[in-house]
Amino acid sequence: MRRIESDRGRAGRCALSIAVTVLLLSCTVLLFPQQPVPAPEPAKSPIHFVPRPIPFSLDSCETPERHVPETMAGGVAVFDYNNDGNLDIFFTNGADITSLKKTSPKYWDRLFRNNGDGTFTDVTEKAGLAGTGYDTAVAIGDYDNDGYEDIFVSGVYRNTLYRNNGDGTFSDVTERAGLSKLDKRYGPLWSTGAAWVDVNNDGLLDLFVVNYLSWDRSNEPVCKVNGKPDYCHPKFFQGLPNQLFLNKGDGTFTDVSEQSGIRAHIGKGMGVAVADFNGNGLPDFFVTNDKLFSSLFHNKGNLHFDEVAFEAGVALPEHGNLISEMGADAQDLNNDGFPDIALTALVNETFPVFENNGKGEFTEITARSGMTALSSPMSGYSLNIADFDNDGWKDIFVARGDVQSPAMASIVQIDQHNTVFRNGPTGRWSALTVEAGFDALPPRRHRGAAVGDFNHDGKLDVVVTALSAPAEIWMNDSLNHSHWLELALRGTKSNRDGIGARIRIVAGGQTQFIYKSTASGYASSSAGPVHFGLGTANTVDEIEVRWPSGSMQVLKNIAADQILPVTEPK
Repeated sequence: MRRIESDRGRAGRCALSIAVTVLLLSCTVLLFPQQPVPAPEPAKSPIHFVPRPIPFSLDSCETPERHVPETMAGGVAVFDYNNDGNLDIFFTNGADITSLKKTSPKYWDRLFRNNGDGTFTDVTEKAGLAGTGYDTAVAIGDYDNDGYEDIFVSGVYRNTLYRNNGDGTFSDVTERAGLSKLDKRYGPLWSTGAAWVDVNNDGLLDLFVVNYLSWDRSNEPVCKVNGKPDYCHPKFFQGLPNQLFLNKGDGTFTDVSEQSGIRAHIGKGMGVAVADFNGNGLPDFFVTNDKLFSSLFHNKGNLHFDEVAFEAGVALPEHGNLISEMGADAQDLNNDGFPDIALTALVNETFPVFENNGKGEFTEITARSGMTALSSPMSGYSLNIADFDNDGWKDIFVARGDVQSPAMASIVQIDQHNTVFRNGPTGRWSALTVEAGFDALPPRRHRGAAVGDFNHDGKLDVVVTALSAPAEIWMNDSLNHSHWLELALRGTKSNRDGIGARIRIVAGGQTQFIYKSTASGYASSSAGPVHFGLGTANTVDEIEVRWPSGSMQVLKNIAADQILPVTEPK
């Protein structure tokens, strides 16, 4: 009983105390009304972009008949054409589909000069780069080693080589260079990509050309969806061989496609990624093929290539189905010193990622890395590997959009937002679309994409094309203070661009590698300085450059946050 009485007394005292407390709190609320607590701001995305307009719209001359080239246009290049230190932009464009000629200025290819303040000026006419035909892709490289970047444009039935005259103008030297000849068996070819590369390390840039389908407008199959014409599946067309042209050093090229072994393999090529995949010091070619096996051309030396896609494990994705392979890129994604491969495809096909084991063989890690689940609902064209948040791990940007016409919108998502896949030490990808700011513009049928730092803030920006829509510049405004370093290579014994150089850097306890190539994504070219993100490191302990000539160069204790000129020792 005493205990019960005691508990009751305690309970009474507690009740009185609670009542007094409630009364005091009530008075406090009346005398000092509480201000609403603001909701916490959402966390900022580690990679973020804002759009910036540029006055160019890709016109592929879409028609109700849905001719296949109409959906394959859109290559773009980033490069410094006038050596003023600012990265400029070149767009390929379509033509009248009935004549394959640029019958109106709306079909002109376009060159935009970077003014250095974040704006661009159209200098196409002055530069002489309006073009003449139905153009698809562009590749940038200084093929004559004169210190000015030249332009190779490929397209339907015609390719064009523009020599940079060094005074802001270009000259069409296609005929003189020997690049305009028709194929003796297939006639005029349709090219969807190209890469400048020194296949024999003689200091001269050679040219690899990716060819797609044997297309003839006058004898084109009619394919219908719901009773309306739409773009035909590639199975209705014959494939084509790729081409390799050897630079003779006098401004001309020799077609070595047959003797090199390249011509023996028929494909339906869409994109090309260049790297030394097996570490023998010679560049190899990975080629995406539309609804066919991929091709991997291993450079054996002496102008001989073996096709080894099956042996290397990259002919098919792990699910074993042929996919609509589009753009591709090759760089070291896990910082182990070996170039890996990533490519895009259409919805439900995934964006395969292949990890290099260091011996020229690959393991597919699409599912293990999370890319299967992330990319299955997406359709992608261009794919660009670069470090967009400067954390020392290379990310993947994908220009998204489907291959079909807008008439198919009720069946598949045609217009799509772009996406960046963020990389990191865990080996798992995270997909950033809305978080990265890409919803600031409407979804579109994006095609080509190229990467470079347009405003010298140390963050990589992106330019993207879209069918029948304005081009998009995405300025990187990611909220981080990570450091960076760019290397402007200049070869002496090697080709002047240093294409094919293997760069290793050590900074902040982390080692990274980049293989220098200007081929990038679908039909596009990124030819700015070589870019490394450094995270928190403000000094690079060591830079090692293995030049294509075989010479090695080592630099130590380099300050971060600069564009560093690196000239090959003579």
